[in-house]
Amino acid sequence: MAQRKRHGALALLEFNTIAAGVLASDLMVKCSPIALLRCGTIHPGRFLVLVGGSVASTEEAYAVGVQSGVADDALSGNIFLGDVHPMLHDAVLGERRGLAGDALAVVETRSSPALLAAVDAAVKSTPVIVTEVRLGDDLGGHALALMSGNLTDSETALAICSERAGDQLLARSLLPRLDAD
Repeated sequence: MAQRKRHGALALLEFNTIAAGVLASDLMVKCSPIALLRCGTIHPGRFLVLVGGSVASTEEAYAVGVQSGVADDALSGNIFLGDVHPMLHDAVLGERRGLAGDALAVVETRSSPALLAAVDAAVKSTPVIVTEVRLGDDLGGHALALMSGNLTDSETALAICSERAGDQLLARSLLPRLDAD
C-alpha cells in the first residue's frame, strides 16, 4: 500500500449551508497551494472543508475560509491545527489502527472541528492510540473518535477531550478490560 502524504498542518471548517461551504472551498484553493482533502456535505445539510499543506499555506487558506463564512454568518465551527499530531492526521484521512492497551475511550461531539481540537490535545498529552476518527457522515452531523491505551491514559484522554470540547461534547465513555474480539 502506498504511503499517504503527510501534511504539516490541517484546517477544518464546518458551514451551516452548502452554498457557503462550496464558495469557501473555492476561495481557499485559489488563494494558496493546499490539498483539498475532504469537501462535501454532512448531515443535516451542513458542509465540511478539510485542507492540508504547509503551515503557512494552510493558515492562509484557513483565514480566507473563515472570513468567507463569517461574512454571511454561515460558519458553524472551525479549527486550524498548525502542528497536527501524525496519528490524528492519518485517522482524519481514514486510517484505522488496531486497539492497543486494555481500555477504549469513545468521544462524540456535536461538531467535527470540536472533535479535532479535543483529540489533538488528548493525543499530544497522553500516550493513547487514535484508533478511528469519523467526521459527520452517517452520524447525523456528529463526530466520533476512538482512542485506546492503558486505563489511566484513556481516562486522562477522556478528561482532556471533555475539557477541550466544552459544550460541544455530546457523549463520552470508557470501556476498561477490552475483550480481544
